[in-house]
Amino acid sequence: MNTTTETPAAATEDKVIKLSGMRGMIANRMLESLSTTAQLTHHAECDATAMMAQKVRLQEQGIKASVEDLLIDAVIKTLARYPGLNATLQDKEIKVSSKINLAVAIALPGDLLVAPAILDAGAMTLENRIAARRDVVERSRINKLSVTEMTAGTFTITNIGLTRVRFFTPILNIPQVAILGVGETSLRPWVVNGQIVPRPIMGLSLTFDHRAVNGSPAGQFLTDLCTAIEQMA
Repeated sequence: MNTTTETPAAATEDKVIKLSGMRGMIANRMLESLSTTAQLTHHAECDATAMMAQKVRLQEQGIKASVEDLLIDAVIKTLARYPGLNATLQDKEIKVSSKINLAVAIALPGDLLVAPAILDAGAMTLENRIAARRDVVERSRINKLSVTEMTAGTFTITNIGLTRVRFFTPILNIPQVAILGVGETSLRPWVVNGQIVPRPIMGLSLTFDHRAVNGSPAGQFLTDLCTAIEQMA
């Protein structure tokens, strides 16, 4: 009796994925970003208790806001005090934008990625911004984004909070000078009024172009963003 089991040929063959099309454009963009800018990343942790409570309060009012929606709200309010991070750098010129066109990184099938902007997000109400974010997410999945939405961003948020990665080094969405990476939120020991208690702690990573922004204002922006999250109401 022959008990030999043959392995299908396909299981022993290497898979070749060409860096072409959209994947090739993403690869070239990432390489250009790393090779043409002076990137540095600050990391911080914050207590997301107040943010989670705000999410519940809004839901009771009939407003379905995600953690990302509330984080975007905190980022916009903090950026208003640090306009130097809401900027682009091209041809040796820093352009500080009068509007906050907040780009949101969105993962697509096939391990692809886009980062369309919510145009003039700083002028929107929370509810309008929630609707706008959902709209760009839906349209990104059916390839219905405008050229302006894909190119006019002034600051980007990239969120991998559903993974167990707490900190990472997001790559700048050039020509923008800053990008915020959002890591996991999980229960961690935290000191509150001198006592160690379990709190939902969020990891944040801010990458910035050191040619346009120095470490001190970038660090203060991240500090103030953490405070805004911790005092959210």
